[in-house]
Amino acid sequence: MLLALTHGMQYGAKKTVISALGNVTATFLQALISVVGLGSLLMASGTAFEVIKWLGAGYLVYMGIVMLCSSKKFTVDKGELIEQTSPIKMYFQSFFVTAGNPKAIIFFGAVFPQFIDSNMPIIPQAMILVSICALSAFCCFMAYGIGGQKASFLFSKSSIGVYMKRVVGSIFIGSGVALAISGK
Repeated sequence: MLLALTHGMQYGAKKTVISALGNVTATFLQALISVVGLGSLLMASGTAFEVIKWLGAGYLVYMGIVMLCSSKKFTVDKGELIEQTSPIKMYFQSFFVTAGNPKAIIFFGAVFPQFIDSNMPIIPQAMILVSICALSAFCCFMAYGIGGQKASFLFSKSSIGVYMKRVVGSIFIGSGVALAISGK
C-alpha cells in the first residue's frame, strides 16, 4: 500500500491504475497458486519460501535506496503532476513488490478452504474467490493511490516533499529488512 501511496503522489491516480494492475496480476497469480495447491508445497518447502522472501526483501531495499538517492521532491505544476516514468516500470514495480511476499500465498491457502464447498465444482468457486481478491486488491490499491495524489499537493508546496521521499525510502528499506529477518 505504501507503493500505491507513493505512485499516487508521484504520478497521479490515473497513472497509478497501471501499478494497481501489476498488483492485481501478482495477487491473482498468488491466489491461483494457492487454489491449485502449490501454496501447500510452498509452505512445506522452506527453500522455496526463503528464496521468494529474500528476493522480495532485496527488491524492497533496492526501491528504498533508489528513493533515498533521489533528490526530487513530489512536484505539482498548476494541478498537474509533472514527474514521469514508464508505465511498464510502474507495472513491474508493483508486480514485484506484491509477488515478493510469499506470505500472501499462505494467507490464501488458509482462507480459501473456509469458503469452498467440496460438494460443489471447485473451479467455479475458486474463480469467484480469486476474482473477489483481485477486485479487492485493485480497489484498495487505488484508494491509496488517490490518497497519495491528494497528499502530493501538500508536499509539493514546501521542502517537505524531499523529506517525505526519504521517509518513504526508509520505510521501504525497513520493510525489506523486516521481511528478510521474519520467520515463516
